[in-house]
Amino acid sequence: MLECMRYELVIFDNDGVLVDSEPISNRLLAAYLTELGHLTSYEDSIRDYMGSAMHRIHDLVLERTGQRLPDDFDDVFHARVFAAFERELQPVAGVSGVLEKLAADGVPYCVASSGSHERIRIGHRTTGIDRWFAEDRIFSSEDVGRGKPAPDLFLHAAERMGVEPERCLVVEDSPLGVQAAVAAGMAVYGFTAMTPAAKLARADELFRTMGELADLLV
Repeated sequence: MLECMRYELVIFDNDGVLVDSEPISNRLLAAYLTELGHLTSYEDSIRDYMGSAMHRIHDLVLERTGQRLPDDFDDVFHARVFAAFERELQPVAGVSGVLEKLAADGVPYCVASSGSHERIRIGHRTTGIDRWFAEDRIFSSEDVGRGKPAPDLFLHAAERMGVEPERCLVVEDSPLGVQAAVAAGMAVYGFTAMTPAAKLARADELFRTMGELADLLV
């Protein structure tokens, strides 16, 4: 078992790890793509897009259909998602306890998300976890141009936080995120609440609840 205190920085994914947004956003994404004529189920969306930046959605639709999504696709989708967040979004159960533990133990942490800065901030404000994340602890794929599975975002976060990649631990819930962490040369723990363990098999440890993660961080 890896000992977390060997690590100088814990990097959290956001959607599905800090805030319970994946069911909301993938339900809306599947519905919107279907509305545009690209038949997509909720399960399809989880499989193909969970953990990815918006450019991946555009790229996959173009690759599969030869058709480009509308120019206002991102704006319309985000408006629907943010409205739903205001009504429905909750923090992932137990995550506040994990953040409290890291703060009490003096372990630096940050968030590195495929989502936009606006999406991260709305989610944190709505769920009340914004108190744990100052501006200098928030990193988005917008900062680097390429989202997961490219390692760029995690490497950027580590550089900005002043920690070498091999001293970082990533907490992820998607295969794309685990792939990005491995490519960045970082250790990674996989959260299996929504994702089958087999799909996160490249992670160094797997956990199903935030209580289990807190135990791993001893």
